[in-house]
Amino acid sequence: MDASDVEVHEPLVNRHRQEERQFRTARDRSPEAERVGPAASYDPGMSRYLHTMLRITDPERSRAFYEGALGMDFRREMDIVRDGVKEATNYFYGFPGQQEELELTFNHDGRSYDLGTAYGHIAIGVDDLDATLARLSEQGIEPERPPYRVREGGSRLCFVRDPADQYRVELIERGG
Repeated sequence: MDASDVEVHEPLVNRHRQEERQFRTARDRSPEAERVGPAASYDPGMSRYLHTMLRITDPERSRAFYEGALGMDFRREMDIVRDGVKEATNYFYGFPGQQEELELTFNHDGRSYDLGTAYGHIAIGVDDLDATLARLSEQGIEPERPPYRVREGGSRLCFVRDPADQYRVELIERGG
């Protein structure tokens, strides 16, 4: 990361710091604020998960998948402008009641990306896996294989792929 990366993300970092102060104040008033065991030595007020960033190649197809097919809320977009040139646009998504976000980044220079071998998947909890898969199927999105359980009595799950960039998304049925 060079100095220009820090300059571009400074407004976002400041916003996240403000959210963290609000989160910490609410957390400190909650009964869960008292921690025991290994967690007792860790101060969660020092850090908090904010977002995961994925690079995308087709913002409209990505929006249709994450917002339309998966039901995430579109929260905002932010252009990254350097020396008067729009380099990238960040699109932020999340689920109602959750602060954590998925950041989709579209670089305007036309470059493509290899998925690579290090990326695994993001996971989303769903109330009804069969209904979710039926809704996705109507949009031409099929699971990699039929739903399964990784252990007896465990939650049902399966994987689908983002049709634009082929990112894997694990769907886990809650309460399974």
